[in-house]
Amino acid sequence: MAIWAIGDIQGCFDSLQRLLERLQFDPVRDKLWFTGDLVNRGPHSLETLRFVKGLGESALTVLGNHDLHLLAIAARQRQPHRHDTLHGILDAPDAEELLDWLRFCPLLHHEAGWVLIHAGLPPQWDIPTAERLAREVETVLRGPDCDVFFSRMYGNGPDIWSEDLTGWERLRFIVNCLARMRFCDADGRPDLKESGAPGTQPARLLPWFEVPGRKSRDARIVFGHWSTLGFYAAEGCYGLDTGCLWGGELTALRLEDGAVERQSVPCPVMRRPG
Repeated sequence: MAIWAIGDIQGCFDSLQRLLERLQFDPVRDKLWFTGDLVNRGPHSLETLRFVKGLGESALTVLGNHDLHLLAIAARQRQPHRHDTLHGILDAPDAEELLDWLRFCPLLHHEAGWVLIHAGLPPQWDIPTAERLAREVETVLRGPDCDVFFSRMYGNGPDIWSEDLTGWERLRFIVNCLARMRFCDADGRPDLKESGAPGTQPARLLPWFEVPGRKSRDARIVFGHWSTLGFYAAEGCYGLDTGCLWGGELTALRLEDGAVERQSVPCPVMRRPG
């Protein structure tokens, strides 16, 4: 059995199919782990969501910011953005089934010595803490208060973690880290505005995986979300968002106990910045 982790697809279904052909993916033998952002901005979000759901136990995905955005729109707690390409899902006859499946996807997955997330972890969290906090959000997402959660999910504060945080502020901070963060300062304050490559940020900020003393530094972490970072492999962290949507590549990483294996396919430009 092979486990392949795959970076952000964002509705680029044709690129996903070409990548799976290159991997010689066998749904009976192999598993796919997706870093989130299955949908949005690309041309075939509906097809992508149906395909991944249809793989059953052969695939899992963590929730990315675009996936959460879709759920918030469906819950009528957020308006679509100008460049969203989510109408096909929202208007589909199986929309309710697809959205319920997505709502029950995790924010963090930990298996076989690997941790799968969409964005980042603040330096104060070790992996057991991150798992525990992800479960807190997932419980609300899967429960009767999910619509209220989506109405309170957006916002950039609070700006630093404390176990004393409660209620919607606590859940918002957890989501902002796991689904949105790229940079933070040395004290673990997330910056949710900077999206450029490392080296373009203000001097006070660091990529989340480079903060000294990060408590998750002994873990092997796979993440997406950061297309300007490109493929990244250092200090046990592997960034797989290689800009498929922007004409880059769609990347897969085979997760083994020994050396990892990278495979990528080139992607046509589906969206230009701006």
